[in-house]
Amino acid sequence: MSAAPVILGVSGASGAAIALRLAELLSAAAVSVELIVTRGAERTLNEEVGPDALARLDRLATRRHAIDDLGATVASGSYPVAGMIVAPCSMRSLGAIANSLSDNLLVRAADVQLKERRRLVLIARESPLHLGHLRAMCAVTEMGAIVAPPSPAFYLKPVTSDEIIDQIARRAADLLGVLPPMARQWTDACRPPLSRPGGV
Repeated sequence: MSAAPVILGVSGASGAAIALRLAELLSAAAVSVELIVTRGAERTLNEEVGPDALARLDRLATRRHAIDDLGATVASGSYPVAGMIVAPCSMRSLGAIANSLSDNLLVRAADVQLKERRRLVLIARESPLHLGHLRAMCAVTEMGAIVAPPSPAFYLKPVTSDEIIDQIARRAADLLGVLPPMARQWTDACRPPLSRPGGV
């Protein structure tokens, strides 16, 4: 395992499969995963991925912390971690992080990353966005977080939803910066041929 673990927070927004793929990637790279799952996320994992999704996440994590355990190790800045990803990140969680409302362990752990100047990546999942969402995104960005909506890389011409999920998860891991780049990169091979007048 790597010297410092990564915190993976999972909130109740749609996109639960991203969390599972992230856990798979981090685990395969021998990165220790400290898992925090909200109650809403438990339901979304079940509905979007399947009844065994939470158990699969648990098996990939080093440990899962109870959402109400504000005395957990990851609630303290003295506990060394490499950073945190919240995937997916609901607007409720993002708003709480933006306002330092540490009423559960996911928000508290995210708040700790900000105060310790560690990397915090928020896979913010909502559309369309109202002004409150946008202001919360601006606030966490000003604090040092990275807001990364799960945008598909259509230029890679994905065929399946699994390919889209995999690329989003790899980009999130890359943004955390604890491993060599994992995502497929834009190259000239991704670019369509230029259309030239007269077929030249």
